[in-house]
Amino acid sequence: MKNYFYALCAAFLAACSGQKKADLIVYNAAVYTVDSTFSKASAFAVKDGKFVAVGDSATVFSQFQSDSLVDAQGKPVYPGLYDAHAHFYGLGQMLDQADLVGTQSPEEIIERLKKYQAEHPDAVWIIGRGWDQNDWPIKEFPTKDILDKAFPNNPVYLTRIDGHAGWVNSKALQLAKITAETKAEGGLVVLKNGQPTGVLIDRAQQLVRALNPTPNKEDITSKLLKAQAMCFQYGLTNVGDAGLSPDVIDHIDSLQKAGTLKIRLYPMVSVSQENIEKMLKKGIYVSDRLNVRSFKIYADGALGSRGACLLKPYSDAPETTGFLLFSPAELEKWISQLANSEFQANTHCIGDSSNRLMLNLYAKYLKGKNNRRWRIEHSQIVDAADVTKFGDYSILPSAQPTHATSDMYWAGQRLGKDREKNGYIFKTLMEQNQKIALGTDFPVEAVSPFYTFHSAVYRQDAKGFPAGGYQVENALTREQTLRGMTIWSAYGNFEENRLGSIELGKAADFVILEKDLMTAPANELRELKVNKTYVAGEKVFERK
Repeated sequence: MKNYFYALCAAFLAACSGQKKADLIVYNAAVYTVDSTFSKASAFAVKDGKFVAVGDSATVFSQFQSDSLVDAQGKPVYPGLYDAHAHFYGLGQMLDQADLVGTQSPEEIIERLKKYQAEHPDAVWIIGRGWDQNDWPIKEFPTKDILDKAFPNNPVYLTRIDGHAGWVNSKALQLAKITAETKAEGGLVVLKNGQPTGVLIDRAQQLVRALNPTPNKEDITSKLLKAQAMCFQYGLTNVGDAGLSPDVIDHIDSLQKAGTLKIRLYPMVSVSQENIEKMLKKGIYVSDRLNVRSFKIYADGALGSRGACLLKPYSDAPETTGFLLFSPAELEKWISQLANSEFQANTHCIGDSSNRLMLNLYAKYLKGKNNRRWRIEHSQIVDAADVTKFGDYSILPSAQPTHATSDMYWAGQRLGKDREKNGYIFKTLMEQNQKIALGTDFPVEAVSPFYTFHSAVYRQDAKGFPAGGYQVENALTREQTLRGMTIWSAYGNFEENRLGSIELGKAADFVILEKDLMTAPANELRELKVNKTYVAGEKVFERK
C-alpha cells in the first residue's frame, strides 16, 4: 500500500502539466470492465458523463485531474447493471398496493388486506399483488368466499405473483358484470359448481382491471420515482419494461428530459393494432436514457396458473394444455407488420407450444441469420427439437434465472420429469448465439439482481436448496452471468456501443459493491450490498 501511495504521488507530481480536467476519477478499485476480453482495471476517469480513461491508477492520474475523487478502497466496480426484462412501472404500482408476497395462506392475506385498508381508509378499491397458491398448505386456487366475508362492501382485486391470474370478490364480479356465461378470449373465468369462483386467468382479468381507479400524472410520477429509488438501491441503471402504453412512455420521456427520472429505460410497447399503427408511424425513438424500439407480445400465460401453452397436457391437469392469449393468425399479423419495420418483436413465451409457434413465426419472417435481435422473453420450456432455431435465426433468449429457483418446487408436477428437463435451459440457449439477456421479471420476482446472479450460477434458493443445484447442467458461469446482466443485455437493446461495459467513450454507468460478485461464496451472493450507483457519472445512490 505504501508503494502504491508513493507511485500515485509521483504520477501527480510528474504529470501535472499534461493533465486534462475530468469531472470524476475513481481509483484504488477492482474494476471489471466486461469488455471483449473481460479485462480488469484499477481506475477510470469520467468527463461529460462518459469514460475518458480506463486503466491503472497511476496512468489515469497521469492523464487527468479532478476535484471529485472517489477512493474505492479496493472494492469491486462493475458496469451499471441491467434488468433485461422487468415491469418497472408495475413495481411502482405494486409499492402502492397491498403487498401479498410470501403469504402462506388465504387467512394471512386477509390480515394484510385489513391492515392495508386501515392505512388507506379512503380507498374504495382494495388492490394487492403477490399471492401464490403454490405456497399454501392447500395448493389450489382460492375462491371469493373468504374475500366476501372480510370485505362485503369494497371491491377487491388481487393479482397473482406472476400477473397472470387475478382473485376478486363478489362486489368486483358484480361491478364487472361477470357471470357464469362470461367469456374472455385469451383468458378464463374459473367456475365451480357452475358459478364464478372469483379467479380470473390471463386476459379475463381485464374485465375487472378496467374498472380500477385510473392514476393521474402525479400518481404515475410518484410510482415511477419509487421504482427508480429501489432499482438504484440494487445497482440497476438500465431496466427493460416489458409492456407499457405509449402514453406512459411519453410521460417517462418528459420526466427524463426534465432530469426528474434519471434511470435508463428500454420500454417495450404493449402490442395492439392501434399501438402498432401509432408507433410504426412515429418510428424508433432513442434519447440519452430512453430506447423505444420494440413491442411486447404475449403468446401465452404462466406455468403456475396453468396458462402456459403446452404441446401435451399438464401432468397434474390432463384435461388442459393451457392456451394462447391471442390466435396464431393475430400473432402472425403483428409479426408480419414488425418484420416490415425497424422495430423488434419481443414475445412472452412460457410453454413449449408457444415457444415453438413463435420461433416458427420468427423464422418465417427473419429467413435465416440476421441482425434484427428479435427476442423470446422467458424462453422457459423449449422442446429439444426447437432449440437450434435460436441460433439458426439469430433469435435472442431473454431469461430470468430466479424463475427456475422459484418454480423448481412444483415445475415437475406441472410438466412431468422428462419434460421438466426442457425447462430453464439457460446455458443451452446461451450457446446458440453465445449470448443471453438476463433479468428478474420484477415484481413477479424480487428486484435484486444478486438473486439473478446466484440463481444463474448455482441454481439454488436462498437456503442453498437443492444441494448441488437444480438441473445444474444448465448453470451459467459467473462471467457469463455478469455479461448477461450487462453487455449482452445491452446488445439485446442495440446499446452495446454506448452502454454495458466500462470502456472509453461509453456512458459512465457503474456500481460499486461491498463484496466481489466474482469471488464471494455462494451463500453470500444474495446478500451483497451496493455501496454506490452512478448514472452518466452522477451518483444516484449511496448506502448509508
